[in-house]
Amino acid sequence: MVPLYQAKTELFRALGNPVRIRVLELLYDSPKPVHRLLAEIPIEGSRLSQQLGILRGAGLVTARRDGNTVEYALSTGEVAELMATARRILAHLATGQEELLAELRVERAS
Repeated sequence: MVPLYQAKTELFRALGNPVRIRVLELLYDSPKPVHRLLAEIPIEGSRLSQQLGILRGAGLVTARRDGNTVEYALSTGEVAELMATARRILAHLATGQEELLAELRVERAS
């Protein structure tokens, strides 16, 4: 059995790529076929396929084939929640940086 901290490490490792994060953002609202993902992410199809495979292997997305089209979706609402939480954390960090900059400006002016 894998310890929880190791499982979390693997999850964050799967998230540790800009293309994979972009895919999750694009799937946030609704499932998308591969051709729509390719239209939004300027990379080769083989590279996108590799990144989708990593996300699928981590259990973050699911794939559904319909004829020649493969459509991807977030595997659970918790994945969407994780992406929203990341946005809130980044907004909080940016606010803290803005406050620090304001303090530095005041200090420099005096």
